[in-house]
Amino acid sequence: MEQLPSPLALPVTRHESELIVPAATTPREIKHLSDIDDGKGVRFHISNLFFYEHNSSMEGIDPAKVIKDGLAKALVFYYPLAGRLIEGPNGKHIVNCNGEGILFTEANAYVELEMLGESIKPPCPYLEDLLYNVPGSDGIIHCSLMLIQVTRFICGGFAVAVRVNHTMVDAFGLVLFLNAVTDSVKFKASSPSILPVWQRDILNARIPPFITCKHPEFEEDIELENAWLKLEKELIERSFFFGEEEIEAIRNQVSPIHRSSGRFELLTSFLWRHRTISLDLNPEEIVRMTYFVTARGRFKDLKIPHGYYGNTFASPAAVSKAGILSTYSLTYALELIKKAKNQVNEEYFRSMLDLMVIKGRPGITRSGNFGISNIAHIGFDKVDFGWGEPIYGGAVKADSCFSFFVACKNNKGQKGILTTINLPPRAMEKFEDALCKLTSNIKKMAKL
Repeated sequence: MEQLPSPLALPVTRHESELIVPAATTPREIKHLSDIDDGKGVRFHISNLFFYEHNSSMEGIDPAKVIKDGLAKALVFYYPLAGRLIEGPNGKHIVNCNGEGILFTEANAYVELEMLGESIKPPCPYLEDLLYNVPGSDGIIHCSLMLIQVTRFICGGFAVAVRVNHTMVDAFGLVLFLNAVTDSVKFKASSPSILPVWQRDILNARIPPFITCKHPEFEEDIELENAWLKLEKELIERSFFFGEEEIEAIRNQVSPIHRSSGRFELLTSFLWRHRTISLDLNPEEIVRMTYFVTARGRFKDLKIPHGYYGNTFASPAAVSKAGILSTYSLTYALELIKKAKNQVNEEYFRSMLDLMVIKGRPGITRSGNFGISNIAHIGFDKVDFGWGEPIYGGAVKADSCFSFFVACKNNKGQKGILTTINLPPRAMEKFEDALCKLTSNIKKMAKL
């Protein structure tokens, strides 16, 4: 079947957007966010797309109605998501649990899902068609905390687009909420299999707060940040797939004592080093690699409950001069990233929380920085509303400085990791050349 020319708009018609409120009465109260949730670095919206093929066993069942009903039932338990952020003392955001609801849009696309081809994967050019930005909805305070669009295709397949205020949830928390919806839809459950837990005070600063660790992830160089901002308008975004063969080829580039390293560490090291080389930076310029580490199940004394759906990440940064990172072997980058990751103990986490309060809730530095969030193992690719697992489920687009890993299959059906990167055109050419060399080495090894 011929694919749609990209990035032309999809032929989509939408119903008027509506507010979905909890299916039962919920508490009207004020809830306080944690000192991670309230950081300026998470005051934005994150979007995810899920694509489902036609399932003959679900013939005659409308996915839009089913999901809308499931959302209303899930919001009974996740009722803060149906509220609105308001500003409290000293600019601190708090949640007004007023039951106002989340925005929902029902739509129809007059093509078959198959015609979208590989473009359903990041960076998806049809995001604006599949996720209508309801006017006035994309603010942080006094706006709907979640926006969902269900788009039906003429083949019987459909897409679910989800945009959520990052202040309220991290990726784990969003999957918990979506699974609560699927529990209601698939199993007609009266309550989620994992009950949500608020308890945001668990991740608050100490009294009094005091910084005990170094946190280069928050050290901003304004001059470098401004230089990058000037480049942002010319950035292009491309996605890259890394299967087992690509990971093994990267593994063979590091010293033998590091070849047992995990896929995330190896791939992160490779991307950071080659992105830096491609940018052709001043050798003395300081570059960072932000490595996101969740506290879930990691620290006994923090005691984060299983159903906790707030933000739980620390963001240690590996730091190097650009010239050294570019000329030294991949092992050097890997060792820096491991060192950054391993320094995240409970004291580091507490120190980070204290820093957020002492320094006015700063965002992660963007100057000379590259960050990757590993959401490949979280379960976006398993979210099943009754039609089966999505043919793609996960993040949509990368930020200019930050990217992600998602679980994905390539066009041959092989499982692997997909990541997207933003670079200026010339740097992107150099980056793609490095990946071509990696692929060439794989082919050479296959011939031996």
